[in-house]
Amino acid sequence: MEHYEEKCKKLFHILDEMTKENTAVAFSGGVDSSLLLKLSCLKAEKHGTFVYAIAAHTELHPSKDLEIAEKVAEESGAEFIVLKLRELKEADIVNNPVDRCYRCKKLLFQEIKRKAEELGAKVLIEGTNLDDTKVYRPGLKAIEELCVKSPLKEAGFTKEEVRKLAEAYGISVADRPSTPCLATRFPYGAVLSVEKMKKVEQGEAFLKELGLYNVRLRVHEETARIEVDEKDMPKLLENRKEVVEFLKGLGYWYITLDLEGFRSGSMDIGIENKA
Repeated sequence: MEHYEEKCKKLFHILDEMTKENTAVAFSGGVDSSLLLKLSCLKAEKHGTFVYAIAAHTELHPSKDLEIAEKVAEESGAEFIVLKLRELKEADIVNNPVDRCYRCKKLLFQEIKRKAEELGAKVLIEGTNLDDTKVYRPGLKAIEELCVKSPLKEAGFTKEEVRKLAEAYGISVADRPSTPCLATRFPYGAVLSVEKMKKVEQGEAFLKELGLYNVRLRVHEETARIEVDEKDMPKLLENRKEVVEFLKGLGYWYITLDLEGFRSGSMDIGIENKA
């Protein structure tokens, strides 16, 4: 098992080699891609090459994500570029298929790759880390098919190690919780719409304003199932009336707290039987 310091040296070497050419980073504004962008910019400065942060304005992510991404790209000194996507139709995922993540990533990275080539960037990298390979992530197949490089995974970085290194470099989103696409809040097979996902975005934003860290609002037709970290459950219950009132105002009939607490990918339970 490699030590953290060895992984850092490996990552620095990988990025030093890659940034000898103009480089594009598939950029979300999350901690993984933000760390890659910062380190790539530092290495590219030495080589006299360019780094482009290519983000997507999508139907599946909270609008605030793009604002955060632009701010972080500015902090790193990269050129920030936004592509507009309409995944529901273009990736054919209106019915939230089990391979939704694969279809979306294929569309996203095809467009990012096309833009990178247009800009003259010979290298395209993205922020998959080692922990991502241990859970259901069909989108990783699309990334591999399109030959996109994943330096964090290659260097063996876990999410915890990514946060540690990001903090050391003063990256503003080092402690930002993960924000997977809003389609993950619905069961596979559910009909997706921009309106439904906007409601989830509003609901989660309200819950985060209460000071909750990890928040997921899982939607089962008229039922809103709230997932938060176990330590935050008392805080949520203290604000029970306000939460119920707000979420019912969004159109949900039943408001529930998941006693198992927050866990990433809870909609993927039993997925092997559906795939």
